[in-house]
Amino acid sequence: MSCSCSSSTNTQNELHASIMQKINNHPCYSQDAHQHYARIHVAVAPACNIQCNYCNRKYDCSNESRPGVTSYKLTPEEAVKKVLHVGGLIQQLSVVGIAGPGDGLANPKQTFETFSLLKKYAPDIKLCLSTNGLMIHKHIDEIAKYNIEHVTVTLNSVDESGEIGSKIYPWVFYEHKKHRGVEGAKLLLEKQLLGIQMLVERGILVKVNSVLIPGINDEHLPFVARKVKELGVFIQNVMPIISKPEYGTQFGLDGVPSASHKQLMKAQEACDVNVKLMRHCRQCRADAVGLLGEDRSDEFFKESFVDKSFEELAHHYDLNQRMKTHENIETWRRALRAANGKINQEEATNKDELSSNGNTMLVAVTTRGNGLINDHFGSAKEFLIYEAGDKAIKFIMHRKVENSYCMGKENCNGTYPIEEIKNALSDCHLLLTQKIGECPQKELESIHLTCDESFADEPIEISVLKGVRKHFFTAS
Repeated sequence: MSCSCSSSTNTQNELHASIMQKINNHPCYSQDAHQHYARIHVAVAPACNIQCNYCNRKYDCSNESRPGVTSYKLTPEEAVKKVLHVGGLIQQLSVVGIAGPGDGLANPKQTFETFSLLKKYAPDIKLCLSTNGLMIHKHIDEIAKYNIEHVTVTLNSVDESGEIGSKIYPWVFYEHKKHRGVEGAKLLLEKQLLGIQMLVERGILVKVNSVLIPGINDEHLPFVARKVKELGVFIQNVMPIISKPEYGTQFGLDGVPSASHKQLMKAQEACDVNVKLMRHCRQCRADAVGLLGEDRSDEFFKESFVDKSFEELAHHYDLNQRMKTHENIETWRRALRAANGKINQEEATNKDELSSNGNTMLVAVTTRGNGLINDHFGSAKEFLIYEAGDKAIKFIMHRKVENSYCMGKENCNGTYPIEEIKNALSDCHLLLTQKIGECPQKELESIHLTCDESFADEPIEISVLKGVRKHFFTAS
């Protein structure tokens, strides 16, 4: 008996270590890594084999950030040149993903040619693929061949009747035929589940993206979570639909609204009991560059890299210097973990695990990365949201605002940015920031939000716990 248990424990530990190695510097698969490592998406896949009512790939705006949007498309050679160019300048770059603007596996020639060249010229970087899942079963061998260890599959419904799926997908193109309505939705689901199963069997980490669409699949998402857990999916990402008429999507034109922060929190809470959740997604563009929450795609025009040779760019990429940079990042992360301690209860499913009296607070944090409270309130365009008690904390989500406070009324279509910020933080109890002025502080206090800049430039996690204890658990 003891030998069997020991063997089982060792196997589990080895499996855990193997997974941790795969996600350690992947900003999408690891909440901790996203504060330190950058990603790049290369837009080599223009075609798509399904139509989603929340998607419009023709929409292009340099100021817009959402899936499917890109400023320009790339050939495989151009894509790899861009990776080498960016990777030399942003040395914390750790992942290359193909996420559109269409579907990577609807453009298999471009996709796998890109991955092949990346293996040759950027062997240190992780390869990542995002797909609707329709064609995984036909390309599983190629995915494994190029050592693509991370695949994201968008799965919005597991309703076998096809009724829910038919409201999301008008048609699915498969084997030279358009399958519409319920027929198309059922076909897509069949291939998605088969593809996910095949990926898991190959030891490839799967992330499932599920778009939260109020009135369509919001009550159904816990069933999706249950199914993906059965399949062995590593993590699920519940993404709020981004829907406005000007985006030209069918849902936007039909008046389906964007999902609110509260709707997202409700859906996440319902799914959290079934599967590990990704809570730090930024719903990136198809050409995103940089840290999550700090897109730098507009800095890298084709002209800056396209005419350079692979040899010149490989020298600029500088594998040795990149290795040193990553070693320095890991040294910093170890120091942060030591400072924070084991207070982040990512898997907590009830408030008693966080608080001695069952009461928890929502804490907003301004940061520019590196795991520190290092951004002024006035320049912040997103806030990290934590749930915390006096025992532990849990990361909940990030919340974006279109305009930072310092943009001012004249730059915000005549409206004051503080109103949008107050709405985004209306359910929060505490704001930890590097610096905040007297005027915005009074505005936030009017919605009963306590502001504290005493933790400026300190590690986020331990500061959240200390801040909550300081302001709400003074007896302890």
